[in-house]
Amino acid sequence: MYRRMFLTVLGSSMTSPALEWLIAHPVGDVTKTAGHHLPMDVVNHLDTITDSLRRMDDHLGGASAIGLVRQHLRTVIDLIEQRRYTSLVGLRLHASAGELLRLAGWLSFDSGLHAQAQRFWIAGLCAAHAAGDRALGANILGFMSCQAKDIGQIREAVTLAETARTGYHASSPQVATILDLRAAEAYANAEETDRCREAIDSALARFTDTPASTGNPPWAYWITPAHADAQAGYCYLKLGNWSQARTHLGRSLPEHTQQSAREGALHNVLLATTYVRQDKPNLDRAIELGDEAVHLLSGQVSSTRCIRQVRRLAADLTPYRRNPVVRRFCNDATDLLQTST
Repeated sequence: MYRRMFLTVLGSSMTSPALEWLIAHPVGDVTKTAGHHLPMDVVNHLDTITDSLRRMDDHLGGASAIGLVRQHLRTVIDLIEQRRYTSLVGLRLHASAGELLRLAGWLSFDSGLHAQAQRFWIAGLCAAHAAGDRALGANILGFMSCQAKDIGQIREAVTLAETARTGYHASSPQVATILDLRAAEAYANAEETDRCREAIDSALARFTDTPASTGNPPWAYWITPAHADAQAGYCYLKLGNWSQARTHLGRSLPEHTQQSAREGALHNVLLATTYVRQDKPNLDRAIELGDEAVHLLSGQVSSTRCIRQVRRLAADLTPYRRNPVVRRFCNDATDLLQTST
């Protein structure tokens, strides 16, 4: 049922699916009356597996988990197409498919497969809409915004992030925080400093909000104060405010190193970048952080997205290659880049 949705590719409008999602009418009843009965317990088990796959990705990176996610997604889609279920079970099944499509898109994006990521996310939007899950749909748009900024489509990134915020009415503080930070990242890349700071302030303030009676969705587990600090640090790095970037990234680093090897590697690189780009570079500290990132990415984590940041750090260090420590790091980084291609 999802094959017909895999049509949009990079180069066409990235924002059209977002606007269609925003104004689409509810799907209504998703009951299916043909096939063998599917109980809700099966959906609960499927979601438990999905949660394990999300956490596996935190430590191994996109390339290592994509095959397992594809297999699990195929199982869920087969159940949607072939089994009989009530409307409530059908809504949960479509939400499960939507989250797996979101996760598959993220893994593809993390591996540098941008067109594939976009196709997964557009299909995920359709599944989230069928499930009546506005939080999931908004979250997918947030990920699409993240991709758009990374490939240089900054205005599209802003539009996607703003559409996500408009389409979600903040019953979950964690979801609202995620969407605020996606918007902040887009504004930072667009050099809209005031709007970026407002979105960061809004995100950080939401941690004191009380969740709705339904709680926060399981997929929002990763957005902690430390992760919010990390994303705020990224924003200030893009704005050239090295001190603010360092404050936020420094606060986030201990938790990320312990809980997510990939995010620990990424934020080591970003923090190192602040020390290189400041008026008087601190090369020793930059190399110390860069070495830790290279160590994590050499065999432990597979992430094209993180390796790209290492390449940028090595480029920033190029003027200082006469320094033997810098030269050694750049050689190590080159080895990493070559083994990862």
